[in-house]
Amino acid sequence: MLRYTLMRLGIFAGCLLVVWGLVFAGVFPRGFGDSNFLWLILLAMVLSAPISFVVLRGERDRASVQVVQRVDRMKANLEANRGQEDAAS
Repeated sequence: MLRYTLMRLGIFAGCLLVVWGLVFAGVFPRGFGDSNFLWLILLAMVLSAPISFVVLRGERDRASVQVVQRVDRMKANLEANRGQEDAAS
């Protein structure tokens, strides 16, 4: 799960650098007034989302399997605790 998150942040950081370079070069317009940084973040998010969706598909599937396994373990522990409480009363 941490690996997927770090990979996603890396893609976002790369998109942010590319967008910053394109805005600095004049390909994309600058934001209005002091909103340039917000504009850069917004463009980077819009670009990185579909890239992450396609590129990280396998890693996302592996992370979701880990989450499902963790939830199943927690459910089993809750049932075991519930069984112990019922036996004690």
